[in-house]
Amino acid sequence: MRRVPEGERQPMEMSFRWFGADDPIPLAYVRQIPGVRGVVSALYDVPVGAAWPVDGLTRLAERIDAAGLHFSVVESIPVHEDIKLGRPTRDRLADQYCDSVRAMGSLGIPVLCYNFMPIFDWTRTDLAMPLADGSTALAYDDAALGRIDLSRGTGDLPGWAAAYDAPTLQALLAAYRDVNEERLWEHLAWFLQRVVPVAESVGVKMAIHPDDPPWSIFGLPRIITNAPALDRFVRLVDSPANGITFCTGSLGADPANDLPAMVRRFGAMGRIHFAHCRNVKHTGPRRFHESPHPTALGDVDMAGVLEALHETGFAGPMRPDHGRMIWGERGRPGYGLYDRALGAMYLQGLWEGLSRSADQSKKSETN
Repeated sequence: MRRVPEGERQPMEMSFRWFGADDPIPLAYVRQIPGVRGVVSALYDVPVGAAWPVDGLTRLAERIDAAGLHFSVVESIPVHEDIKLGRPTRDRLADQYCDSVRAMGSLGIPVLCYNFMPIFDWTRTDLAMPLADGSTALAYDDAALGRIDLSRGTGDLPGWAAAYDAPTLQALLAAYRDVNEERLWEHLAWFLQRVVPVAESVGVKMAIHPDDPPWSIFGLPRIITNAPALDRFVRLVDSPANGITFCTGSLGADPANDLPAMVRRFGAMGRIHFAHCRNVKHTGPRRFHESPHPTALGDVDMAGVLEALHETGFAGPMRPDHGRMIWGERGRPGYGLYDRALGAMYLQGLWEGLSRSADQSKKSETN
């Protein structure tokens, strides 16, 4: 994989999530989205907890390079449940996680996005909610979540790196009865103390993804939810390699979160390493659906978030996050081509306007 010298990179790199050879959207299409140069991907055939093979990661990077794109983010290397539970096997699993981080570093892949959500990754109760304009979107309703039957395993929920049959899921839920929020914080601190020094030594920036949605589900603790939680998080290991994926959709699902203020705080600390940009529309307490990216079409102040990122010197990858399914497209819910491509263009338009305004201000100051 070609290492991209720092001087060749733009202050912000527009990127796009791609799920590998099985993704219905080929890299050739991603390459045609104006301004998109980074790819966010992962090895999806490695069992959770196993060390990622350098040769597999190299083949993925070479495929991305061959398409004229840059492998900018691994999203993600899943954290095994035994680490989150604090089980004795966590030492071996953390060592293998470090091996995966070293493999990233050997190829010059600069950012690792991961999460620490117990059992369930991002969660929605409707993967194709019809909107008034004829499109469909991902949606969440806390009341509907309470009606989901977990006795059948995770089959009724979105697909993630790990899916569990009924007996395995019930055993995990039982194990987490002894893990409250404070215990989960302790286990996260242990994980970071083991992995962050390795990441820093090989030039990889770790960027934790907020919990999505940012509150407890199915009685499980969720701890990366708001500004105080992020403040506590970055202090667990005081290293520039220990940072955040600032996800506007996850944090924006809670109306109490002031996203521009959060960006200014953690951006000024140099701890925002990756930006996920999507919009959500609140339709009730702990109830929302995802919406088009522009500020006016949802409840996330996307313009304000990007203004804060620009002001604090954000110099990492950004990607349009979940999009609607529009224009008759069928595919992976939230990860169609068309609406995410529109989102990429909207985000770049905002960024260009902010950059021009900043340049004009500098010129005025020197005249």
